[in-house]
Amino acid sequence: MYERQLLDLVRKRRIEETISREMLDGGCPLSSEDKPHHCHRRLVAEYLTEKWGDIEIEHIS
Repeated sequence: MYERQLLDLVRKRRIEETISREMLDGGCPLSSEDKPHHCHRRLVAEYLTEKWGDIEIEHIS
């Protein structure tokens, strides 16, 4: 449920138009979640990959 709500909010705010690739280049959004499937940042990264294309997502542990 939180996934759908977050993605609805991200779409509504059109974050792909608000931020740029350059702003995130070399960035490393962090999360306190121990698994990526529970992380809201994963959802944002996947959304931006869908919108922008070739973004590399690397989950660190």
